[in-house]
Amino acid sequence: MPNTASAKKRVRQTQTRTLRNKVRKSAMRTWIRKVKEAVAAGDQGAAQAALHQAYKQIDKAAKQSIMHANKAANQKRKLAHLVNSIG
Repeated sequence: MPNTASAKKRVRQTQTRTLRNKVRKSAMRTWIRKVKEAVAAGDQGAAQAALHQAYKQIDKAAKQSIMHANKAANQKRKLAHLVNSIG
């Protein structure tokens, strides 16, 4: 348990940031799942729309250091390849 005021504040800040990061990561994963579901259904239009939103979420996560920039690039590449495999 923290004893000093600054340590207590640091715990509060960490809890707030952790919660915020969980929300952002969850949103990103949701859009990635929607892309994969649209590809599985064979719906090119829905897959393209979901891919656009997934790109936004992945880029935001990378910008905010929720995920590494290289991992974000790899994930975007894989999703694009998946969507292009429909046509």
